Amino acid sequence: MIKDHVSLNFDTVLLTGSTQKYSCKSFYRRCWRQLSKLQKLILYLLTSIILISLLFWFIGTNKNFEELSETNSLKLPQPTIWPLDNIKLNLPNYVDAVKLNEIEDVESPDQKEQIAASASNVAANPSEGVQFMPATGHRQTAVLNAFKHAWKGYCSYAWGHDHVKPISRKYQDWFNLGLTIVDSLDTLWIMNLKKEFDEAREWVSTSFNLDRYKDVNLFETTIRVLGGFLSAYHLSGDSLFLDKALDIGSRLMPCFTKSPSPIPYSDVNLISHMAHSPKWSPDSSTAEVSTIQLEFRDLSRSTGTQHFENVSFKVSEHIHTLEKPNGLVPIYINPNTGKFHKGSEIKIGARGDSYYEYLLKQWIQTGKSIDFLKNDYLEAIDGIITQLVRTSPKRNLTYIGELNAGSRNFHPKMDHLVCYLPGTLALGVHYGMPSSHMRLAEKLMETCYRMYADQPTFLSPEIVYFGTKVDVNQDMYVNINDAHSLLRPEFVESLWYMYQISGNTTYQDWGWLIFQAFERHTKVAGGFTSIGNVLDPEDTRPQDMTESFFFAETLKYLYLLMSDDRHMLSIDKYVVNSEGHPMPIYNR
Repeated sequence: MIKDHVSLNFDTVLLTGSTQKYSCKSFYRRCWRQLSKLQKLILYLLTSIILISLLFWFIGTNKNFEELSETNSLKLPQPTIWPLDNIKLNLPNYVDAVKLNEIEDVESPDQKEQIAASASNVAANPSEGVQFMPATGHRQTAVLNAFKHAWKGYCSYAWGHDHVKPISRKYQDWFNLGLTIVDSLDTLWIMNLKKEFDEAREWVSTSFNLDRYKDVNLFETTIRVLGGFLSAYHLSGDSLFLDKALDIGSRLMPCFTKSPSPIPYSDVNLISHMAHSPKWSPDSSTAEVSTIQLEFRDLSRSTGTQHFENVSFKVSEHIHTLEKPNGLVPIYINPNTGKFHKGSEIKIGARGDSYYEYLLKQWIQTGKSIDFLKNDYLEAIDGIITQLVRTSPKRNLTYIGELNAGSRNFHPKMDHLVCYLPGTLALGVHYGMPSSHMRLAEKLMETCYRMYADQPTFLSPEIVYFGTKVDVNQDMYVNINDAHSLLRPEFVESLWYMYQISGNTTYQDWGWLIFQAFERHTKVAGGFTSIGNVLDPEDTRPQDMTESFFFAETLKYLYLLMSDDRHMLSIDKYVVNSEGHPMPIYNR
Protein backbone atom coordinates (compact mmCIF):
# COMPACT_ATOMS: atom_id res chain seq x y z
CA MET A 1 0.00 0.00 0.00
CA ILE A 2 1.28 3.40 -0.93
CA LYS A 3 1.39 5.65 2.11
CA ASP A 4 -0.11 8.66 0.36
CA HIS A 5 -3.06 6.78 -1.00
CA VAL A 6 -5.25 4.75 1.34
CA SER A 7 -7.98 2.60 -0.08
CA LEU A 8 -11.01 3.26 2.11
CA ASN A 9 -13.11 0.24 2.82
CA PHE A 10 -16.12 1.11 5.01
CA ASP A 11 -16.98 -2.54 5.65
CA THR A 12 -13.48 -3.21 7.03
CA VAL A 13 -13.61 -0.16 9.24
CA LEU A 14 -17.02 -0.98 10.65
CA LEU A 15 -16.36 -4.68 11.20
CA THR A 16 -12.81 -4.59 12.55
CA GLY A 17 -13.02 -1.30 14.40
CA SER A 18 -9.71 -0.30 12.85
CA THR A 19 -8.28 2.93 14.20
CA GLN A 20 -6.19 3.53 11.12
CA LYS A 21 -6.42 7.21 10.02
CA TYR A 22 -7.67 7.62 6.49
CA SER A 23 -6.99 10.63 4.34
CA CYS A 24 -10.09 12.59 3.21
CA LYS A 25 -7.94 14.00 0.44
CA SER A 26 -7.12 10.47 -0.76
CA PHE A 27 -10.75 9.52 -0.58
CA TYR A 28 -11.72 12.54 -2.71
CA ARG A 29 -9.06 11.67 -5.36
CA ARG A 30 -10.21 8.05 -5.54
CA CYS A 31 -13.88 9.00 -5.93
CA TRP A 32 -13.11 11.67 -8.52
CA ARG A 33 -11.00 9.30 -10.62
CA GLN A 34 -13.79 6.75 -10.63
CA LEU A 35 -16.12 9.22 -12.38
CA SER A 36 -16.50 9.15 -16.15
CA LYS A 37 -15.82 12.23 -18.24
CA LEU A 38 -19.55 12.74 -18.75
CA GLN A 39 -20.19 12.62 -15.00
CA LYS A 40 -17.40 15.12 -14.36
CA LEU A 41 -18.83 17.45 -17.04
CA ILE A 42 -22.29 17.31 -15.43
CA LEU A 43 -20.83 18.17 -12.03
CA TYR A 44 -18.92 21.10 -13.53
CA LEU A 45 -22.11 22.42 -15.17
CA LEU A 46 -24.21 22.06 -12.00
CA THR A 47 -21.60 23.85 -9.92
CA SER A 48 -21.34 26.66 -12.47
CA ILE A 49 -25.12 27.12 -12.61
CA ILE A 50 -25.36 27.32 -8.81
CA LEU A 51 -22.55 29.87 -8.57
CA ILE A 52 -23.94 32.01 -11.38
CA SER A 53 -27.44 31.92 -9.83
CA LEU A 54 -26.09 33.02 -6.47
CA LEU A 55 -24.19 35.85 -8.16
CA PHE A 56 -27.27 37.13 -10.00
CA TRP A 57 -29.39 36.84 -6.84
CA PHE A 58 -26.85 38.94 -4.93
CA ILE A 59 -26.69 41.58 -7.69
CA GLY A 60 -30.49 41.66 -8.03
CA THR A 61 -31.03 42.08 -4.30
CA ASN A 62 -28.61 44.98 -4.13
CA LYS A 63 -30.24 46.56 -7.14
CA ASN A 64 -33.72 46.29 -5.57
CA PHE A 65 -32.56 47.98 -2.40
CA GLU A 66 -30.82 50.70 -4.43
CA GLU A 67 -34.05 51.31 -6.34
CA LEU A 68 -35.94 51.75 -3.10
CA SER A 69 -33.72 54.62 -2.09
CA GLU A 70 -34.11 56.51 -5.34
CA THR A 71 -36.46 59.49 -5.39
CA ASN A 72 -38.83 59.79 -8.33
CA SER A 73 -42.43 60.69 -9.03
CA LEU A 74 -43.69 57.13 -8.66
CA LYS A 75 -42.01 56.20 -5.37
CA LEU A 76 -42.45 57.48 -1.89
CA PRO A 77 -39.45 58.20 0.31
CA GLN A 78 -38.50 55.60 2.88
CA PRO A 79 -40.69 55.91 5.96
CA THR A 80 -37.73 56.90 8.07
CA ILE A 81 -37.21 59.95 5.86
CA TRP A 82 -40.61 61.26 6.96
CA PRO A 83 -40.23 62.19 10.61
CA LEU A 84 -43.54 63.20 12.11
CA ASP A 85 -42.23 66.57 13.26
CA ASN A 86 -41.75 67.68 9.66
CA ILE A 87 -45.31 66.94 8.54
CA LYS A 88 -47.89 69.69 8.34
CA LEU A 89 -50.58 68.26 10.56
CA ASN A 90 -54.06 68.75 9.15
CA LEU A 91 -55.70 66.95 12.01
CA PRO A 92 -59.28 66.89 13.30
CA ASN A 93 -58.01 66.70 16.86
CA TYR A 94 -55.75 69.72 16.42
CA VAL A 95 -57.89 72.16 14.47
CA ASP A 96 -56.52 75.23 16.19
CA ALA A 97 -52.98 74.28 15.21
CA VAL A 98 -53.68 73.91 11.50
CA LYS A 99 -52.09 76.56 9.30
CA LEU A 100 -54.54 76.84 6.47
CA ASN A 101 -52.09 78.50 4.11
CA GLU A 102 -49.82 75.46 4.40
CA ILE A 103 -52.35 72.77 3.49
CA GLU A 104 -51.20 70.93 0.37
CA ASP A 105 -53.38 70.55 -2.71
CA VAL A 106 -55.90 73.19 -1.62
CA GLU A 107 -56.45 75.77 -4.32
CA SER A 108 -58.94 78.27 -2.90
CA PRO A 109 -59.76 79.95 0.42
CA ASP A 110 -63.20 78.32 0.30
CA GLN A 111 -61.61 74.87 0.20
CA LYS A 112 -59.39 75.76 3.14
CA GLU A 113 -62.43 76.84 5.13
CA GLN A 114 -64.17 73.57 4.25
CA ILE A 115 -61.26 71.56 5.60
CA ALA A 116 -61.25 73.46 8.87
CA ALA A 117 -65.03 73.16 9.21
CA SER A 118 -64.87 69.48 8.39
CA ALA A 119 -62.17 68.89 10.97
CA SER A 120 -64.25 70.60 13.63
CA ASN A 121 -66.94 67.96 13.28
CA VAL A 122 -65.00 65.58 15.52
CA ALA A 123 -62.61 67.93 17.25
CA ALA A 124 -61.37 66.67 20.59
CA ASN A 125 -59.19 67.94 23.37
CA PRO A 126 -55.74 66.70 22.27
CA SER A 127 -54.71 66.01 25.84
CA GLU A 128 -57.83 63.98 26.68
CA GLY A 129 -59.18 62.64 23.41
CA VAL A 130 -62.80 61.78 22.74
CA GLN A 131 -64.55 60.82 25.97
CA PHE A 132 -67.01 57.92 26.24
CA MET A 133 -69.38 57.19 29.09
CA PRO A 134 -68.69 54.12 31.26
CA ALA A 135 -70.76 50.98 30.73
CA THR A 136 -74.38 51.25 31.84
CA GLY A 137 -76.83 48.44 32.49
CA HIS A 138 -76.20 44.74 32.97
CA ARG A 139 -76.08 43.93 29.26
CA GLN A 140 -73.36 46.40 28.35
CA THR A 141 -71.45 45.46 31.50
CA ALA A 142 -71.65 41.80 30.51
CA VAL A 143 -70.14 42.57 27.09
CA LEU A 144 -67.42 44.60 28.79
CA ASN A 145 -66.61 41.66 31.06
CA ALA A 146 -66.50 39.34 28.06
CA PHE A 147 -63.97 41.62 26.41
CA LYS A 148 -61.88 41.69 29.59
CA HIS A 149 -61.93 37.90 29.70
CA ALA A 150 -60.84 37.58 26.07
CA TRP A 151 -58.20 40.29 26.51
CA LYS A 152 -56.77 38.58 29.59
CA GLY A 153 -56.30 35.40 27.57
CA TYR A 154 -54.58 37.27 24.77
CA CYS A 155 -52.27 39.13 27.16
CA SER A 156 -51.38 35.92 29.00
CA TYR A 157 -50.70 33.64 26.06
CA ALA A 158 -50.19 35.70 22.89
CA TRP A 159 -49.04 39.21 23.82
CA GLY A 160 -47.37 40.89 20.85
CA HIS A 161 -48.52 38.19 18.43
CA ASP A 162 -51.30 38.36 15.88
CA HIS A 163 -53.88 35.98 17.37
CA VAL A 164 -54.44 33.96 20.51
CA LYS A 165 -55.21 30.23 20.57
CA PRO A 166 -57.28 30.22 23.75
CA ILE A 167 -57.56 26.46 24.29
CA SER A 168 -53.94 25.40 23.78
CA ARG A 169 -52.92 28.75 25.31
CA LYS A 170 -50.55 29.52 22.48
CA TYR A 171 -50.42 32.10 19.71
CA GLN A 172 -50.68 32.27 15.94
CA ASP A 173 -48.88 34.75 13.70
CA TRP A 174 -50.00 35.83 10.25
CA PHE A 175 -48.11 39.05 9.52
CA ASN A 176 -46.15 39.30 12.82
CA LEU A 177 -47.62 42.75 13.45
CA GLY A 178 -49.39 42.23 16.76
CA LEU A 179 -52.72 42.44 14.93
CA THR A 180 -54.89 41.91 18.00
CA ILE A 181 -53.23 44.78 19.87
CA VAL A 182 -53.50 47.27 17.00
CA ASP A 183 -57.00 46.12 16.07
CA SER A 184 -58.16 46.54 19.68
CA LEU A 185 -56.82 50.02 20.45
CA ASP A 186 -60.02 51.92 19.72
CA THR A 187 -62.15 49.25 21.42
CA LEU A 188 -60.06 49.66 24.57
CA TRP A 189 -60.53 53.42 24.36
CA ILE A 190 -64.30 53.24 23.78
CA MET A 191 -64.69 50.81 26.69
CA ASN A 192 -62.72 53.13 29.00
CA LEU A 193 -60.14 50.43 29.68
CA LYS A 194 -57.43 53.03 30.16
CA LYS A 195 -54.91 50.78 31.94
CA GLU A 196 -55.12 48.19 29.17
CA PHE A 197 -54.98 50.95 26.54
CA ASP A 198 -51.81 52.40 28.11
CA GLU A 199 -50.18 48.95 28.10
CA ALA A 200 -51.09 48.49 24.44
CA ARG A 201 -49.75 51.95 23.63
CA GLU A 202 -46.47 51.08 25.33
CA TRP A 203 -46.15 47.97 23.18
CA VAL A 204 -46.84 50.02 20.04
CA SER A 205 -44.22 52.56 21.11
CA THR A 206 -41.48 50.09 21.96
CA SER A 207 -42.18 46.81 20.17
CA PHE A 208 -44.25 47.39 17.01
CA ASN A 209 -41.73 46.48 14.34
CA LEU A 210 -42.08 46.74 10.57
CA ASP A 211 -38.46 45.82 9.88
CA ARG A 212 -39.25 42.20 9.07
CA TYR A 213 -38.64 40.44 5.79
CA LYS A 214 -42.30 39.52 5.58
CA ASP A 215 -45.00 39.64 2.92
CA VAL A 216 -48.26 41.22 4.05
CA ASN A 217 -51.63 41.58 2.38
CA LEU A 218 -52.49 45.15 1.33
CA PHE A 219 -56.17 44.91 2.21
CA GLU A 220 -55.87 43.17 5.58
CA THR A 221 -52.99 45.37 6.71
CA THR A 222 -54.83 48.50 5.61
CA ILE A 223 -58.14 47.82 7.35
CA ARG A 224 -56.63 46.30 10.51
CA VAL A 225 -53.32 48.08 11.09
CA LEU A 226 -53.57 51.38 9.23
CA GLY A 227 -57.23 51.72 10.16
CA GLY A 228 -56.52 50.71 13.75
CA PHE A 229 -53.80 53.32 14.19
CA LEU A 230 -55.81 56.10 12.55
CA SER A 231 -58.86 55.40 14.68
CA ALA A 232 -56.74 55.24 17.84
CA TYR A 233 -55.24 58.58 16.86
CA HIS A 234 -58.57 60.29 16.26
CA LEU A 235 -60.11 59.01 19.49
CA SER A 236 -57.13 59.48 21.81
CA GLY A 237 -55.40 62.48 20.21
CA ASP A 238 -52.05 60.70 20.63
CA SER A 239 -49.74 61.47 17.68
CA LEU A 240 -47.76 58.26 18.27
CA PHE A 241 -50.50 56.40 16.42
CA LEU A 242 -50.38 58.81 13.49
CA ASP A 243 -46.63 58.28 13.31
CA LYS A 244 -47.16 54.52 13.09
CA ALA A 245 -49.96 54.93 10.56
CA LEU A 246 -47.66 56.97 8.35
CA ASP A 247 -44.96 54.32 8.57
CA ILE A 248 -47.22 51.42 7.61
CA GLY A 249 -49.01 53.48 4.95
CA SER A 250 -45.71 54.35 3.31
CA ARG A 251 -44.58 50.73 3.21
CA LEU A 252 -47.80 49.68 1.51
CA MET A 253 -47.37 52.18 -1.33
CA PRO A 254 -45.35 49.87 -3.65
CA CYS A 255 -48.56 47.85 -4.18
CA PHE A 256 -49.79 50.88 -6.12
CA THR A 257 -46.59 52.33 -7.56
CA LYS A 258 -45.20 49.02 -8.83
CA SER A 259 -48.42 48.04 -10.58
CA PRO A 260 -48.69 48.73 -14.35
CA SER A 261 -52.35 49.71 -13.89
CA PRO A 262 -54.36 51.69 -11.34
CA ILE A 263 -55.24 48.35 -9.69
CA PRO A 264 -52.72 47.58 -6.92
CA TYR A 265 -50.97 44.31 -6.28
CA SER A 266 -52.36 42.35 -3.35
CA ASP A 267 -49.14 41.78 -1.39
CA VAL A 268 -45.92 43.59 -0.51
CA ASN A 269 -42.75 42.80 1.40
CA LEU A 270 -42.20 45.21 4.28
CA ILE A 271 -38.41 45.26 3.88
CA SER A 272 -37.70 44.84 0.17
CA HIS A 273 -40.86 46.76 -0.83
CA MET A 274 -41.38 44.24 -3.63
CA ALA A 275 -45.08 44.08 -4.52
CA HIS A 276 -46.74 41.13 -6.23
CA SER A 277 -49.97 39.24 -6.83
CA PRO A 278 -50.96 36.42 -4.48
CA LYS A 279 -49.10 33.16 -4.94
CA TRP A 280 -52.26 31.34 -5.95
CA SER A 281 -53.45 33.72 -8.72
CA PRO A 282 -52.40 36.67 -10.91
CA ASP A 283 -55.61 38.46 -9.88
CA SER A 284 -56.50 40.67 -6.94
CA SER A 285 -59.86 40.45 -5.18
CA THR A 286 -62.18 43.25 -6.25
CA ALA A 287 -63.36 43.84 -2.69
CA GLU A 288 -59.79 44.07 -1.43
CA VAL A 289 -58.56 46.71 -3.88
CA SER A 290 -61.71 48.80 -3.41
CA THR A 291 -61.73 48.63 0.40
CA ILE A 292 -58.65 50.68 1.25
CA GLN A 293 -59.73 54.18 0.21
CA LEU A 294 -61.24 55.35 3.51
CA GLU A 295 -57.98 54.64 5.31
CA PHE A 296 -55.56 56.17 2.81
CA ARG A 297 -57.77 59.23 2.37
CA ASP A 298 -57.83 59.74 6.12
CA LEU A 299 -54.05 59.31 6.27
CA SER A 300 -53.68 62.04 3.64
CA ARG A 301 -56.12 64.36 5.38
CA SER A 302 -54.44 63.77 8.73
CA THR A 303 -50.88 64.37 7.51
CA GLY A 304 -51.35 66.79 4.62
CA THR A 305 -49.59 64.29 2.35
CA GLN A 306 -51.96 63.99 -0.58
CA HIS A 307 -50.20 61.12 -2.33
CA PHE A 308 -51.93 58.41 -0.28
CA GLU A 309 -55.41 59.60 -1.18
CA ASN A 310 -54.50 60.17 -4.82
CA VAL A 311 -53.15 56.70 -5.59
CA SER A 312 -55.84 54.84 -3.65
CA PHE A 313 -58.71 56.84 -5.12
CA LYS A 314 -57.46 56.13 -8.64
CA VAL A 315 -58.62 52.56 -8.00
CA SER A 316 -62.20 53.72 -7.44
CA GLU A 317 -62.03 56.05 -10.41
CA HIS A 318 -60.72 53.26 -12.62
CA ILE A 319 -63.33 50.71 -11.54
CA HIS A 320 -65.97 53.35 -12.20
CA THR A 321 -64.94 53.35 -15.89
CA LEU A 322 -65.15 49.56 -16.28
CA GLU A 323 -68.20 47.77 -17.62
CA LYS A 324 -70.26 46.39 -14.73
CA PRO A 325 -73.39 44.37 -15.52
CA ASN A 326 -76.26 45.99 -13.61
CA GLY A 327 -73.68 47.80 -11.50
CA LEU A 328 -72.38 44.49 -10.10
CA VAL A 329 -68.69 43.58 -10.15
CA PRO A 330 -66.93 40.25 -10.75
CA ILE A 331 -64.97 39.27 -7.65
CA TYR A 332 -61.53 39.22 -9.35
CA ILE A 333 -59.63 41.97 -11.13
CA ASN A 334 -56.16 41.83 -12.71
CA PRO A 335 -53.54 44.44 -11.73
CA ASN A 336 -51.53 43.83 -14.91
CA THR A 337 -54.41 44.60 -17.27
CA GLY A 338 -56.61 46.66 -14.97
CA LYS A 339 -59.62 44.62 -16.09
CA PHE A 340 -62.07 42.30 -14.39
CA HIS A 341 -61.66 38.56 -14.68
CA LYS A 342 -64.84 38.24 -16.71
CA GLY A 343 -65.49 34.62 -15.88
CA SER A 344 -65.41 35.09 -12.11
CA GLU A 345 -68.42 34.99 -9.82
CA ILE A 346 -70.61 37.91 -8.90
CA LYS A 347 -71.63 37.93 -5.25
CA ILE A 348 -72.09 40.20 -2.25
CA GLY A 349 -70.21 37.80 0.04
CA ALA A 350 -66.51 36.93 0.13
CA ARG A 351 -64.28 38.96 -2.23
CA GLY A 352 -67.14 41.14 -3.40
CA ASP A 353 -68.82 42.49 -0.28
CA SER A 354 -67.01 45.65 0.77
CA TYR A 355 -66.76 47.11 -2.75
CA TYR A 356 -70.40 48.16 -2.31
CA GLU A 357 -69.87 49.21 1.30
CA TYR A 358 -67.01 51.57 0.42
CA LEU A 359 -68.89 53.22 -2.45
CA LEU A 360 -71.34 54.56 0.10
CA LYS A 361 -68.86 55.19 2.90
CA GLN A 362 -66.42 57.09 0.67
CA TRP A 363 -69.30 59.29 -0.45
CA ILE A 364 -70.19 59.95 3.19
CA GLN A 365 -66.55 60.45 4.24
CA THR A 366 -66.07 63.16 1.62
CA GLY A 367 -69.15 65.12 2.64
CA LYS A 368 -71.37 63.62 -0.10
CA SER A 369 -69.30 65.53 -2.64
CA ILE A 370 -68.28 62.84 -5.19
CA ASP A 371 -71.30 62.08 -7.35
CA PHE A 372 -70.04 59.00 -9.19
CA LEU A 373 -69.65 57.13 -5.88
CA LYS A 374 -73.30 57.75 -5.05
CA ASN A 375 -74.44 56.89 -8.58
CA ASP A 376 -72.43 53.66 -8.69
CA TYR A 377 -73.84 52.69 -5.29
CA LEU A 378 -77.43 53.31 -6.39
CA GLU A 379 -76.91 51.36 -9.61
CA ALA A 380 -75.34 48.48 -7.66
CA ILE A 381 -78.21 48.26 -5.16
CA ASP A 382 -80.69 48.25 -8.05
CA GLY A 383 -78.65 45.43 -9.60
CA ILE A 384 -78.68 43.47 -6.33
CA ILE A 385 -82.46 43.84 -6.11
CA THR A 386 -83.14 42.75 -9.71
CA GLN A 387 -80.45 40.08 -10.11
CA LEU A 388 -79.65 38.62 -6.68
CA VAL A 389 -82.60 39.05 -4.30
CA ARG A 390 -84.92 36.04 -3.91
CA THR A 391 -87.30 34.64 -1.28
CA SER A 392 -87.34 31.15 0.19
CA PRO A 393 -90.28 28.88 -0.79
CA LYS A 394 -91.76 28.20 2.67
CA ARG A 395 -91.17 31.16 4.99
CA ASN A 396 -90.62 33.81 2.32
CA LEU A 397 -87.25 34.74 3.79
CA THR A 398 -85.58 37.42 1.68
CA TYR A 399 -82.00 36.52 0.82
CA ILE A 400 -79.22 37.49 -1.57
CA GLY A 401 -77.79 34.77 -3.78
CA GLU A 402 -74.85 34.61 -6.18
CA LEU A 403 -74.17 34.37 -9.90
CA ASN A 404 -71.92 31.41 -10.70
CA ALA A 405 -68.58 31.74 -12.47
CA GLY A 406 -68.80 31.36 -16.23
CA SER A 407 -72.48 30.65 -16.72
CA ARG A 408 -73.70 33.39 -14.35
CA ASN A 409 -76.56 31.11 -13.34
CA PHE A 410 -78.22 32.00 -10.04
CA HIS A 411 -77.02 30.05 -6.99
CA PRO A 412 -79.16 30.22 -3.80
CA LYS A 413 -76.18 30.52 -1.45
CA MET A 414 -75.66 33.30 1.09
CA ASP A 415 -72.52 33.92 3.17
CA HIS A 416 -72.81 35.25 6.70
CA LEU A 417 -70.61 38.06 5.36
CA VAL A 418 -73.64 39.33 3.40
CA CYS A 419 -75.28 40.27 6.71
CA TYR A 420 -73.25 43.49 6.67
CA LEU A 421 -75.51 44.76 3.88
CA PRO A 422 -78.67 45.65 5.85
CA GLY A 423 -76.59 47.95 8.07
CA THR A 424 -75.04 49.58 5.01
CA LEU A 425 -78.46 50.02 3.40
CA ALA A 426 -79.78 51.65 6.57
CA LEU A 427 -76.75 53.95 6.71
CA GLY A 428 -77.47 54.98 3.13
CA VAL A 429 -81.09 55.78 3.92
CA HIS A 430 -79.90 57.84 6.90
CA TYR A 431 -77.89 59.91 4.40
CA GLY A 432 -80.74 60.34 1.91
CA MET A 433 -80.84 57.15 -0.16
CA PRO A 434 -84.29 55.80 -1.22
CA SER A 435 -86.55 54.61 1.61
CA SER A 436 -87.13 51.37 -0.30
CA HIS A 437 -83.58 50.42 0.72
CA MET A 438 -84.70 50.40 4.36
CA ARG A 439 -87.50 47.97 3.59
CA LEU A 440 -84.99 45.63 1.98
CA ALA A 441 -82.68 46.07 4.99
CA GLU A 442 -85.46 45.09 7.42
CA LYS A 443 -86.27 41.95 5.42
CA LEU A 444 -82.60 40.94 5.27
CA MET A 445 -82.30 41.51 9.03
CA GLU A 446 -85.04 38.94 9.60
CA THR A 447 -83.21 36.41 7.42
CA CYS A 448 -79.86 37.02 9.10
CA TYR A 449 -81.51 36.64 12.49
CA ARG A 450 -82.97 33.29 11.40
CA MET A 451 -79.45 32.19 10.40
CA TYR A 452 -78.73 32.33 14.15
CA ALA A 453 -82.08 31.43 15.69
CA ASP A 454 -82.63 28.34 13.51
CA GLN A 455 -79.45 26.68 14.78
CA PRO A 456 -79.45 24.61 18.00
CA THR A 457 -76.54 26.71 19.28
CA PHE A 458 -78.17 30.04 18.28
CA LEU A 459 -74.98 30.78 16.32
CA SER A 460 -74.89 31.36 12.58
CA PRO A 461 -72.93 29.10 10.25
CA GLU A 462 -70.51 30.56 7.73
CA ILE A 463 -72.84 29.84 4.79
CA VAL A 464 -76.52 28.94 4.34
CA TYR A 465 -78.44 27.68 1.31
CA PHE A 466 -82.05 28.18 0.32
CA GLY A 467 -84.63 26.09 -1.42
CA THR A 468 -86.00 27.14 -4.78
CA LYS A 469 -89.23 26.64 -6.70
CA VAL A 470 -87.71 23.42 -8.02
CA ASP A 471 -86.65 22.26 -4.55
CA VAL A 472 -89.63 23.31 -2.43
CA ASN A 473 -88.90 20.82 0.35
CA GLN A 474 -85.92 22.91 1.49
CA ASP A 475 -86.24 26.38 2.95
CA MET A 476 -82.98 27.44 4.60
CA TYR A 477 -80.41 24.75 5.30
CA VAL A 478 -76.75 24.25 6.21
CA ASN A 479 -74.15 21.89 4.75
CA ILE A 480 -71.94 20.35 7.39
CA ASN A 481 -68.80 21.70 5.69
CA ASP A 482 -70.15 25.24 6.14
CA ALA A 483 -71.37 24.83 9.71
CA HIS A 484 -68.45 26.61 11.40
CA SER A 485 -68.57 29.94 13.22
CA LEU A 486 -65.58 32.28 13.25
CA LEU A 487 -67.23 34.68 15.74
CA ARG A 488 -67.90 37.02 12.83
CA PRO A 489 -69.23 40.57 13.34
CA GLU A 490 -71.35 41.31 10.27
CA PHE A 491 -74.80 40.76 11.73
CA VAL A 492 -74.13 42.50 15.05
CA GLU A 493 -72.68 45.38 12.99
CA SER A 494 -75.99 45.67 11.15
CA LEU A 495 -77.87 45.39 14.44
CA TRP A 496 -75.93 48.41 15.72
CA TYR A 497 -76.68 50.49 12.61
CA MET A 498 -80.36 49.57 12.67
CA TYR A 499 -80.66 50.34 16.38
CA GLN A 500 -78.86 53.70 16.11
CA ILE A 501 -80.97 54.77 13.12
CA SER A 502 -84.38 53.42 14.16
CA GLY A 503 -84.21 53.24 17.95
CA ASN A 504 -86.00 49.87 17.78
CA THR A 505 -84.89 47.94 20.88
CA THR A 506 -85.77 44.62 19.21
CA TYR A 507 -82.34 44.85 17.61
CA GLN A 508 -80.79 45.09 21.07
CA ASP A 509 -82.73 42.00 22.15
CA TRP A 510 -81.53 40.03 19.14
CA GLY A 511 -77.95 41.05 19.85
CA TRP A 512 -78.30 40.00 23.46
CA LEU A 513 -79.48 36.52 22.47
CA ILE A 514 -76.48 36.16 20.15
CA PHE A 515 -74.10 37.37 22.86
CA GLN A 516 -75.49 34.80 25.28
CA ALA A 517 -74.89 32.10 22.67
CA PHE A 518 -71.26 33.22 22.37
CA GLU A 519 -70.99 32.91 26.15
CA ARG A 520 -72.55 29.42 26.21
CA HIS A 521 -70.78 27.79 23.31
CA THR A 522 -67.53 29.62 22.55
CA LYS A 523 -66.23 30.82 25.92
CA VAL A 524 -63.24 28.90 27.29
CA ALA A 525 -60.73 29.48 30.07
CA GLY A 526 -58.37 31.35 27.74
CA GLY A 527 -60.96 33.54 26.03
CA PHE A 528 -63.41 32.79 23.21
CA THR A 529 -62.84 30.34 20.39
CA SER A 530 -64.26 29.81 16.93
CA ILE A 531 -66.14 26.54 16.60
CA GLY A 532 -66.48 24.01 13.80
CA ASN A 533 -70.11 23.03 14.22
CA VAL A 534 -73.10 25.20 15.11
CA LEU A 535 -75.53 22.34 14.48
CA ASP A 536 -74.93 20.39 17.70
CA PRO A 537 -74.52 22.01 21.12
CA GLU A 538 -72.94 18.80 22.39
CA ASP A 539 -70.35 18.65 19.61
CA THR A 540 -69.33 22.20 18.70
CA ARG A 541 -65.76 21.17 17.74
CA PRO A 542 -63.80 24.15 19.12
CA GLN A 543 -61.19 25.41 16.65
CA ASP A 544 -58.79 27.03 19.15
CA MET A 545 -58.59 30.40 17.40
CA THR A 546 -59.67 33.97 18.14
CA GLU A 547 -59.36 36.31 15.18
CA SER A 548 -58.45 39.93 15.89
CA PHE A 549 -61.81 41.07 14.46
CA PHE A 550 -63.55 39.53 17.48
CA PHE A 551 -61.94 42.27 19.58
CA ALA A 552 -62.08 45.00 16.92
CA GLU A 553 -65.62 44.43 15.68
CA THR A 554 -67.78 41.74 17.25
CA LEU A 555 -67.41 42.79 20.89
CA LYS A 556 -67.17 46.49 20.01
CA TYR A 557 -70.45 46.46 18.09
CA LEU A 558 -72.15 44.45 20.83
CA TYR A 559 -70.91 46.96 23.43
CA LEU A 560 -72.20 49.93 21.42
CA LEU A 561 -75.46 48.09 20.70
CA MET A 562 -76.12 47.55 24.42
CA SER A 563 -75.54 51.19 25.34
CA ASP A 564 -78.42 53.27 26.72
CA ASP A 565 -77.15 56.00 24.41
CA ARG A 566 -77.66 54.63 20.92
CA HIS A 567 -75.60 57.55 19.52
CA MET A 568 -72.63 56.69 21.72
CA LEU A 569 -70.51 56.53 18.54
CA SER A 570 -72.42 58.79 16.20
CA ILE A 571 -72.70 57.90 12.52
CA ASP A 572 -73.16 61.63 11.91
CA LYS A 573 -69.56 62.25 12.99
CA TYR A 574 -67.74 59.06 12.07
CA VAL A 575 -67.60 56.66 9.16
CA VAL A 576 -66.60 53.18 10.29
CA ASN A 577 -64.22 51.14 8.14
CA SER A 578 -64.61 47.49 7.23
CA GLU A 579 -62.76 46.43 10.40
CA GLY A 580 -64.87 48.50 12.78
CA HIS A 581 -62.49 51.47 13.06
CA PRO A 582 -64.20 54.91 13.17
CA MET A 583 -62.71 57.81 11.23
CA PRO A 584 -63.96 61.39 10.89
CA ILE A 585 -66.36 62.57 8.22
CA TYR A 586 -65.02 65.49 6.16
CA ASN A 587 -66.91 68.19 4.30
CA ARG A 588 -65.13 67.70 0.98
